[in-house]
Amino acid sequence: MALEYPYFLINFKTATETIGEEGLALARTIERVRDETGCRFVVAPQLTDLRLVAERTALPVVAQAATLAENAVMGEPTYEAVAAAGADGVFINHPQNEATFADVARAVDRCADRGLESIVCVNSREQGRAALTFDPDCLLFERPDDIASESGMVRTHPERIAAFVDMVDAENPHTRVFVGGGIRTAADVEQAFACGVDAAGAASAALEAPDRAAWLESITRGVVDASEETRG
Repeated sequence: MALEYPYFLINFKTATETIGEEGLALARTIERVRDETGCRFVVAPQLTDLRLVAERTALPVVAQAATLAENAVMGEPTYEAVAAAGADGVFINHPQNEATFADVARAVDRCADRGLESIVCVNSREQGRAALTFDPDCLLFERPDDIASESGMVRTHPERIAAFVDMVDAENPHTRVFVGGGIRTAADVEQAFACGVDAAGAASAALEAPDRAAWLESITRGVVDASEETRG
């Protein structure tokens, strides 16, 4: 796999404050906190800044999206392009950029061909079970309504996350589990990893924090503890 687990991912989305040099500054803050705490962080910068962040930091980088188009067409960068820019993985079928079921299978194969981690987004155990037939590297389990919310599943129904982890372990233990959607606090991060996930992430909470470095430092304990349990 291209990414080392467990980790916490910061998604820059398309926020105006994460464009270009501002996005690079955020990545460097994340990198500094990583170095000071030993917490594994991954970033998903804006697509236009993939190469900038990949070349000027030592952080693993995930592309927010990529296209399966193989001919010269207008649109998102291809899987080949994001790999060439330094990406380590790609989000597939994110709730804000959904793909067809057939395209998910093709995207997972394209990632495997290019040495990219395939992170397939699903919103239920049933959808996750179907996606496992494609043998993805990772499933991101989140409900669309939880994105940028104050009441994510990690708070309201952590037992569903634990049940999802158990299902994946039983049906395809090669695949890792990532949980997102509504993760905002250190307690949320600790709860997520207590449910057995391999990765967690946030966008809004990190971007909206008055002191981003302090927020990053606050959530590191849950990730570091998970790392120590994995080594143990």
